[in-house]
Amino acid sequence: MELLFNGIKEGIRLILQGDPEILEVTLLTIRISGLATLLSVLVGIPLGAVLAVKSFFGKRFLISLFNTGMGMPPTVAGLWVSVFLWRYGPFGSLGIMYTPAAMLIAQFIIACPLVVAFSVASIQNIKPQIHEQIKALGATRLQYFLLLVREAKLSLMAAVIAGFGAVISEVGASMMVGGNIKGYSRVLTTATVMEVSKGNFEVAIALGTLLLMLTYLVTLLLTWVQQKEASR
Repeated sequence: MELLFNGIKEGIRLILQGDPEILEVTLLTIRISGLATLLSVLVGIPLGAVLAVKSFFGKRFLISLFNTGMGMPPTVAGLWVSVFLWRYGPFGSLGIMYTPAAMLIAQFIIACPLVVAFSVASIQNIKPQIHEQIKALGATRLQYFLLLVREAKLSLMAAVIAGFGAVISEVGASMMVGGNIKGYSRVLTTATVMEVSKGNFEVAIALGTLLLMLTYLVTLLLTWVQQKEASR
C-alpha cells in the first residue's frame, strides 16, 4: 500500500511542478486520442446512420463486422497497421511507421467500429413514427439524417465516450506502431509500461494516476454535455 500511496503522491507532485517531460507526454496523449476520437465520430456516426436506415444486400453482414470490431484486441489493430505501414508494405512509401500519425491511424481503427455499432443501435432504436413524421414534413435526405442524429444525440454521446475510452487506455497498438520513442511518440500508456519493465513502480503508478485523472476529466466533460442535453 505504501508503494501505491507514494506513486499517487509522485503523480500529484509531477502535475504541480509541471514536469516538462510529463507535460509533453500528456499533451501528445490528448492530441492523438482526441483526434482519433474526432475522426471516428466524423466517419462512424454518418456511416452508422446509413446502416441503420438503409436496406441493401449484405447489411446484416456489415453490421456484424462492426459489432465484432467492438471487441477487436488493440494488438490486432496494431499488427494490421504495422503490416500496411512497414517499409515493404502497401503504404510503406509514406514513411510514417513509428510516428504519431501511425498511432493515430491505429487508434482510429480501434474507435471507429465502436462508434459505428453504437450509432446503428441508437438510430435503430428511434420509434418508427418519428421516421414517418420527418418524411412527412418533406425533409431532404440530408435533413432526414441530421434530424435522426439529433433525435439520438444522447445515445450517440455514449458512443463518443466509449470511443474515447477505448483509445485513451490502449497500449498494445501504440507500442507496436509508435515505438514509444522519447520526445516523439511516447504517450502515457506506453510510458507506464516502460517504467514497469524498468522496475520504477512509483513512477509507473504516478503515470497511471495521471492517465486516470485525464480520462476522468475528459469523460466528465462529455458526460456533462450529454446530461445537459438530456435536461432540456
